[in-house]
Amino acid sequence: MAFLELSGVGKSYGDTTVLRDIDLAIEEGEFIAILGFSGTGKTTLVSLMAGLIKPDAGSVTLRGKAVTGPGADRGVVFQSYSLMPWLTVEGNVALAVDAVMAGAPRQDRRARAARYIGMVGLSHAADRRPAELSGGMRQRVAVARALAMSPDILLLDEPLSALDALTRAKLQDEIEAIWQQEKKTVVLITNDVDEALLLADRIIPLDPGSAGGPEGATLGPSFKVDLKRPRDRAAVNHDRDFKRLRSEITEYLMAAGLGRNAAADGDGRVLPQVVPINIGGPPKAWREAGRVNNPDRYVEFSQIKKIYPTPKGPLTVVDGFDLKMRKGEFISLIGHSGCGKSTVLTMTAGLTGVSEGGVILDGREVTDAGPDRAVVFQAPSLFPWLTAIQNVALGVDRVYPHASPAERHDVVAYYLERVGLADSMDKKASEMSNGMRQRVGIARAFALSPKLLLLDEPFGMLDSLTRWELQEVLMEVWARTQVTAICVTHDVDEAILMADRVVMMTNGPNARIGKILHVDIPRPRTRRALLDHPRYYEYRAEVLNFLDEYETGVHARKAS
Repeated sequence: MAFLELSGVGKSYGDTTVLRDIDLAIEEGEFIAILGFSGTGKTTLVSLMAGLIKPDAGSVTLRGKAVTGPGADRGVVFQSYSLMPWLTVEGNVALAVDAVMAGAPRQDRRARAARYIGMVGLSHAADRRPAELSGGMRQRVAVARALAMSPDILLLDEPLSALDALTRAKLQDEIEAIWQQEKKTVVLITNDVDEALLLADRIIPLDPGSAGGPEGATLGPSFKVDLKRPRDRAAVNHDRDFKRLRSEITEYLMAAGLGRNAAADGDGRVLPQVVPINIGGPPKAWREAGRVNNPDRYVEFSQIKKIYPTPKGPLTVVDGFDLKMRKGEFISLIGHSGCGKSTVLTMTAGLTGVSEGGVILDGREVTDAGPDRAVVFQAPSLFPWLTAIQNVALGVDRVYPHASPAERHDVVAYYLERVGLADSMDKKASEMSNGMRQRVGIARAFALSPKLLLLDEPFGMLDSLTRWELQEVLMEVWARTQVTAICVTHDVDEAILMADRVVMMTNGPNARIGKILHVDIPRPRTRRALLDHPRYYEYRAEVLNFLDEYETGVHARKAS
């Protein structure tokens, strides 16, 4: 008999079927990862296991007994921390302890709370309140609180998806260490293939099917993960079985749902040949020949520094960033949180002043913001009451003042079609998903016909599967324009997929370029082509090893 079993489970909300025919048997002590797209019912699935909602069809049993409601035998950790803001770390964990040990002496209850607070590495912060903690620390409290109830099974609903890459990696390691120590049965809901491979015994995709439609989502095939534990994220990169599994799972997910929101071909619209204004640029070269001053030194970062005043004295965040880019080159900028990646980008955009050195774009020093540099941020900052076409038109109307209204409309429509929004141009931003809003942001940036495209973690707020879709969309549109581009990212695969060169930054403060990787993979690139390329894992290992070396900040301290 399985420890936790779902048999023929289905769940609908009104006329919308979310889950159908869910059959799953989990053994005691097993670590299961369920992978799925946003909106396919992953949270509904974990809520059914937790007894927070009841199935419309089928049954959920734990140790052979029907799950009819929530209970202390199931510990749940959601993406949002749901901590009591007025209580300390100890107070929040004590709530769970008191619920399951109501009759125990106070000393025993405090000892139990302290044990699990220590297990997640927060003994030093036991008297702090949630407002005084980082996102990673708050999620540690949520994990400690769930463990303190001594549940038979731990249900983790995307607990790390809102965290930065470094914090996420550290908590992944802690979750595995706790699992090894406690030997709990664990179900992890995630959208990160690598996270699943590092932690799970078995990985099961949630196949979207017609999720949100009449059919709903159901479970796909089970992938057994026979990789030796503990699994080091850099070491497994050389493991043949890891590569095979990673490729098989990625291929399955892409086949199951990657094309569901793929860019439409549109109606064959041709981009009108209208010329944007060139604020502050070299007008003679632009008007007469359309040439650039020096295509091999199109963008120059000349020993730029960013220094902020603090009560303890000047703080040098970026220290001597020096780089030259050729016209049409795509650079990925990668490094740990706080290394100054976004600071370099905002200085290039003219949104932040340069303390020392200079940024030169096509022979002109950058001193302020301008439409010759289009920026796509993590959040696209659309006007929620305007439609997609109206949001993009705001910039186009300014940049193409001499074009006719029909020509400007065609520019807007062309790029919205290229990013797959041909049927959603008249939809308001407030009615769009995060992925759709970011598509509008990408269309808006390309429609400005910029000299330089600046992308600041443009897909960081999206689940990894939606991110795959938009990476392909971005690459397709970029291939048509060949605009010079810089993308700040923390995603190693994203960096390699998009870039001609991956520029790796040392830790801050006093961050600078630590290493540059030339990516010699033919274009156009797709994720499938990337996985099949013989040098892909070699490139991946080089970036991962660099990030691993700088994780402790030792090199950064030497650099300062």
